[in-house]
Amino acid sequence: MSTVEVTIRDAQHKVDQWIKTTGVRYFSELTNMAILTEEVGEVARLISRIYGDQSFKESDHGKKLSDELADVLWVVFCIANQTGVDLTDALQKNFEKKNIRDAERHRNNEKLL
Repeated sequence: MSTVEVTIRDAQHKVDQWIKTTGVRYFSELTNMAILTEEVGEVARLISRIYGDQSFKESDHGKKLSDELADVLWVVFCIANQTGVDLTDALQKNFEKKNIRDAERHRNNEKLL
């Protein structure tokens, strides 16, 4: 089994190419926001059944957490593409922000010790 590593930038570009060739066009940003909410709900539903106290329903069988998480990423890439956000750059800046803001905060949090 071969493993292909994909960067965030590559993935964002691949989603864009797929949308423009196979998917025909993007859904509107508002529709994609609703789809993102739905996909996050699917992740929550599976996690509550796999790791939580809820039992599986017949409709849950065969669903994979990895696939549902990939669906979330897909829609995030779509929204980023539509709004001109470079997620590679955004994530790097977000790390920098968190490193400054949270450098000592979590280490000094008694609840995490």
